[in-house]
Amino acid sequence: MAFSLPDLPYAHDALASKGMSAETLEFHHDKHHNAYVVNGNKAIEGTEWDGKSLEEIIKCTYDAGAVAQNGIFNNISQLWNHNQFWEMMGPDGNAMPGELEKAINESFGSVDKMKDEFKAAGAGQFGSGWAWLVKDADGGLKVTKTENGVNPICFGQTALLGCDVWEHSYYIDFRNARPDYLSNFLDNLVNWENVASRL
Repeated sequence: MAFSLPDLPYAHDALASKGMSAETLEFHHDKHHNAYVVNGNKAIEGTEWDGKSLEEIIKCTYDAGAVAQNGIFNNISQLWNHNQFWEMMGPDGNAMPGELEKAINESFGSVDKMKDEFKAAGAGQFGSGWAWLVKDADGGLKVTKTENGVNPICFGQTALLGCDVWEHSYYIDFRNARPDYLSNFLDNLVNWENVASRL
């Protein structure tokens, strides 16, 4: 069965007052995300991956030794990344639940230190990619960054929070000021209740 573009969990203009415009969501969700759906479906049609889950395709097509990933991985991984991204943000859920704050404090010392590491990872990712807050196999939390569409599934980690640092994610609202976009993302856009539900 072919993958489909999920609806946004909120209206296109629901995040406008928090720094992500309706225009950004119209381009990012309706065009960019949809392109990964369309191209991903075309890439797997008639292959051994047809009918498999996004997660299984990602795990099995990621090549740790490759300079550039293959087309199936790139589109399917980006499809998964964006499915998570919209859920990780929202107009509500901006207060951090206690269990998440405790886990962050245990791993980073404070929420502010985690945010600083997250911003540094996102700003320091050369070119396109993602910044992540992940839960490692040992249960500890850490901040990572990945190039292009690579995500924590590739490394056996659980993605708690991801921020898209491809230019199309922020250029309409922040132009080339990626650090400002990252700060606004953490301070205003993250649905911390969703992040906590992934622990």
